[in-house]
Formats: sequence, C-alpha cells, structure tokens
Amino acid sequence: MAMSKTQTAELLPKIVGDLPGPRARELLKLDATYVSPSYTRTYPLVADRGEGCLVWDPDGNRFLDFAAGIAVCATGHCHPQIVKVIQEQAARLIHMSGTDFYYRAQVDAAKAVGDIVPIQGGKRAFLCNSGAEAVECAIKLARYHTVRRHLISFHGAFHGRTYGAMSLSYSKVIHKRRMGPCLADTTAIPYAYCYRCPVGKTYPGCSVECLDVLEKVVFTKGVPPEEVAAIFVEPIQGEGGYVPAPMEFLRRLREIATKHGIMLVFDEVQSGMGRTGKFFASEHTGIVGDIYCIAKGVASGMPLGVTVASSSVMSWASGAHATTFGGNPLACVAAIKTIELLEQGLLAHCETMGERLMGGLAQLAKESPIVGDLRGKGLMIGMEIVTDRATNDPDAQTRDRIVDECFKRGLLLLGCGPNTVRFCPPLVVKPEQIDWAVNTIGQVMAQLASHGGGAKAGR
Repeated sequence: MAMSKTQTAELLPKIVGDLPGPRARELLKLDATYVSPSYTRTYPLVADRGEGCLVWDPDGNRFLDFAAGIAVCATGHCHPQIVKVIQEQAARLIHMSGTDFYYRAQVDAAKAVGDIVPIQGGKRAFLCNSGAEAVECAIKLARYHTVRRHLISFHGAFHGRTYGAMSLSYSKVIHKRRMGPCLADTTAIPYAYCYRCPVGKTYPGCSVECLDVLEKVVFTKGVPPEEVAAIFVEPIQGEGGYVPAPMEFLRRLREIATKHGIMLVFDEVQSGMGRTGKFFASEHTGIVGDIYCIAKGVASGMPLGVTVASSSVMSWASGAHATTFGGNPLACVAAIKTIELLEQGLLAHCETMGERLMGGLAQLAKESPIVGDLRGKGLMIGMEIVTDRATNDPDAQTRDRIVDECFKRGLLLLGCGPNTVRFCPPLVVKPEQIDWAVNTIGQVMAQLASHGGGAKAGR
C-alpha cells in the first residue's frame, strides 16, 4: 500500500532552524572543554534521539542518517526488538565477566555468530568490545597458532587504532604520526584498487598482478613466507575508500596463504553483518578465510567485537588471551537478536535497497563529470569525487563540500578514503528515503556545479 504524503514526510528530514541550533551549540561548547580533540567530527551534528533511519538533534531538527554510526546501527536506531532484549537483560544481569565466569548470553552469542561464519566444521569465538580488539585478538591468535611473527596487510587498509591494529593500517599518516614505534614485523603491499590500479593494469583483463609484489618481491627479497603468520585483508576496504576486492584477488590470496601455511584473516568489521546483502562481503566471492574479525553492526549499536576461527585454530591455552568487558550480556543479547532480524528479512531488504541506491547514484554519475567511480555491494557504496574524468585527479575539497551541504539539508553522510563519499544507511532504510537521499545529493552536486564546478568554485 502506497504511503500518503504525510506518512512519507514523516520518514524524511525536517530542518526547523539554523544548524547547529542554540541547544546544540551549548553542547558543542561543553564538548570543546571536556572531550578529547582527537575525534574526527565532520560537521556539528548533535544527536539527541534516533528511530529507524532518523536522528533528531536537541533543537528539533530531524535528519536522515546514511552513516548509521559508521555502519554500526544495522537494524536502525533503537529497533524495538533490540531495545526489548537489552531492557530484559539489564533487569537480569548487566555484567559478570566471561573471562572468569560463565553465563548463557555469552555462549549463545558465540554460537550465533559462529554459525553464520562460513568456516566449515567446529568454530570458536572470542568476544571483545570493538573491531580493533577483534583484530588484536586475530594478530595474537595467528602468531600463537603458527608460531610465526610476520604480518602482511595492504595499502589503504584500516584495521583500528590500537597498536597492533594501527601497525597493520595504511590509510592515513595522522593515525601514526608521533605514535611510533609501531608493531615490528609488518609489511604493507598494494591492494587491488582497480580504479587506480597500483601496477597500471585494467580489470578484468588483468591477472591481479598487484599480488606479484607479495610473491615476487616480499617473499623473495624481504620476508621468507614460512615466517609469515597471517595476511590481513578487508574484502571491501572501509576507511580506505569503500573499495571492493575482485574475486580473483581474494582467490589468489587464498591460494598463496594455503600454499605457505599462512592464516588468511578477513577483516569484516565494516563490511560484515549484512551490510552488503550477505552476512559477510567475502561471501560474494565464495572465498573463505581462516580467521574472521567482526564488530560494528554485529550488536546494533552495543559495543561488541568478535574473532571467529575453526576450533583447531582457536585452541590456545587458558589465560593466553582474555577481556574484562568483552561479551557483556547486554551486547550479547543484542547480537543474537540482530542476527535473527537479518535472517528474517533484512539481508534480502538490504540487497533490494542497495540495488535501488546504486541505480539512483549511477544516474547521477552519468550526469556529473566529478564522479570518477561508483562501487560497492548492497548498502556499502562509495562514490569517488574527482576534478574531472579526463584526469581523474582526486578532489577531497569537493567531497567535503558535498558532505557538508547534505548535512545542511538534513542528510547525514561521511567521507572515506581521500575523496570518496560513503553510503552506509541502516539496513531498514525505506525506498522513499533512498529516493530522497539520491535527489538531495543530485541537488547538491548541481548547486556546486552552478558555482563553478566543484572544488574550483572554492579556490
């Protein structure tokens, strides 16, 4: 049944005053006084409450959220079933520490997450608090299991901000400036960024020669393969620019890892939990990893990270790795319910809405000379902004202006990589919200073009 205009309007943004408004400005002043300045705030959105894909600020402005708390709110803001299980669990048991004691929620969550990971046979899960912690766990587990030290990652990678995860990351120098020394025995190699191929080839006519660096350079001149514990890869790079790895790239990576007894670690922190229309982005390729790092959308906003491996790999000794708050009962029940909701229809809905969003953005890309590349799966889509398609020079300034102008109109977006706009709305997003967002972005891009064509207008 079609919605009335009033019903549709209630699903869309409504800006009632200046941004930020007076109440929001009060909080911004307090934040500037008491909160670390290291956070990367893009625009002055002060969130007061949320429902579905909508967020309200304290001044009554209503926004359409296409950032989802950085791809975290998979089932939308405050999904009633998620709220219900959290409330019920909070009245029963809030914390006990699964490191030292047992409780049902942790066991059930570990089984629920393990069941959806495509590793064959028995699996075990380590529950922690975040994506970075899931990666740290994977580093230690890979080294423990293989009794090797060296780790391989990729240019453009982002695995987190703790020391091990930061050492594997290679996306922005700000993450490491004045932070060294990083973890020893790590090497970063080119990623299959096909729009800007690091070795000058053209996909799909190539043979993923970008991986030649690993076999023909790193393994022959730098690091013996028998000393490499793990290769960490994002099937779709997140902070690096929403860049999907081709199936052939992951297949060859799997072959290399298997040949040399190396653990292949899939960092699905941002690309997992239904974000691409499947539980994990790597499932689109049919390639299976040895260790999976999961977080963000796994518990619909509650802090939870999970590292999953086969029972034979995750067989370390008692006390080898632990956590105080990881596997918190509230986060565990939220994760179990999140998986239920994904299985009961949100995966299929994500695929349908992803096709709708990609279709709308593809039309904008045809009409705009500043869209260099459009890529992604499901509701994980990146639109790369360039000065023009003749040179494909990255245009970070115009990307930032698009994000800022959309905020002023009530659409919450984030950038990623040097010059890409990312689209990662909650998986409950409705067709009317997709269409409004596409139309708004089109208006913003047309406005920028009318003022002199993107970045050139502000120079």
